[in-house]
Amino acid sequence: MRLAPSPCRGTLRTHVGLTLIELIVAIAVAVILFTWAIPSFQQFTARNEVAAEVMRIRTALALARNTAVARRTKISICPRPSPDSEVCNFKDWSHPLVVMDGQIESGDLTDGNLLKVLEASKGPTVTFNRSYPVRYQTTGWARGHNGTFEICGRHGEGVKIIVSSMGRARVGDVTDGIPDC
Repeated sequence: MRLAPSPCRGTLRTHVGLTLIELIVAIAVAVILFTWAIPSFQQFTARNEVAAEVMRIRTALALARNTAVARRTKISICPRPSPDSEVCNFKDWSHPLVVMDGQIESGDLTDGNLLKVLEASKGPTVTFNRSYPVRYQTTGWARGHNGTFEICGRHGEGVKIIVSSMGRARVGDVTDGIPDC
């Protein structure tokens, strides 16, 4: 006499899923990775913000210098605190940079013609060690108008941009010192 096989007999049951220990280990590994990755990502973004600000200022300086030489006229750069403002704010160069045709003496933007506005960056703070605009002569020189921009980002990231009296801008190196951010 032969018996019919039972439905549970002879079949393997497979369980899909994680045990509690495997789940705890996976969560612990994820937490360790996130605690390592988040500060590195924040430093990465801070460095990128500073690099973008360096590029914005160097672009404005190069544009002004090249325009002064090409048009054979004096060109000035200054920060404008708001779109309707007619006066430069020389304390905070984080504002939009205005490239003007003409030599702006007192920071009054009605003294020249607006050529270009480079939008403000929302991240780093920018200061210039002079209380007047950067002015380029018809030769492309910034004679008597040289100075140093200090860019300070989050997490102590900072860099200097040095404008020589010949009108050239360069990023400072270790010998120039790092700004106290």
